Amino acid sequence: MVKFQKLSKSKFQNLSLYLFFLFIAFIGILYGNSIKSNFLFLRIWDPINLAFLALGFPFLIIQRKTGIPDFLEKRISNNSRFLQPIIIGFLFGLLDIFVFKIILHPQPYEELPPFLQPFPYSLFLFFSGALEIEVFYRLIPLSLFLIFGNWFFQGKYHTTFFVIGAILTSIREPLEQLPQGSLILIIYCFTSGFIMNYIQAIYIKKYGFLATFSIRLSHYFLWHILLGIYVQFIELS
Repeated sequence: MVKFQKLSKSKFQNLSLYLFFLFIAFIGILYGNSIKSNFLFLRIWDPINLAFLALGFPFLIIQRKTGIPDFLEKRISNNSRFLQPIIIGFLFGLLDIFVFKIILHPQPYEELPPFLQPFPYSLFLFFSGALEIEVFYRLIPLSLFLIFGNWFFQGKYHTTFFVIGAILTSIREPLEQLPQGSLILIIYCFTSGFIMNYIQAIYIKKYGFLATFSIRLSHYFLWHILLGIYVQFIELS
């Protein structure tokens, strides 16, 4: 067992930031339960979700062994860790808004659709949702895949294993979220979802978890939060 006092500074930073993220998710659960009587459609996390997210802790200690940088690795600039990922996430968010809101649903909503939630609760819910996606769709599976490849081939073919792992982890989300509708819409959702996830795989490998998390958060900020604010306070007003 790794003793707390023997953790390196980088590992301590990984664990501390991750614990802070879980705290935000916990506050979101409390907040959601406090307002659920006001909204029939409110989506609230169960505390068991936090327990599952604890599965990510061991992988935060072995980031470097998988070839994934630590959260705040000094050699990585904030431009690569935050600015570039945020711009990428915004671009995918704008694209989704253009397709699903401007083209497919230009008329005002009569109620908040399922993918939107009331503000400011939406800040907590979609932060938690982004964290869950990045832990279970990227951090854990990609780390396991790289660890296996490093162990089985004794460090050889690391890049090949990464590319295979990146492709496999990038297919999962778009396959699970394929919409009903025209073939063009299905192709768009799968293609954009795969490309975004593959870019995220590249960013977690080169710049660490905070980079891929920033892509997801900025995408959710436009697609789920800002669009939700627009629908809630303008279209439904």
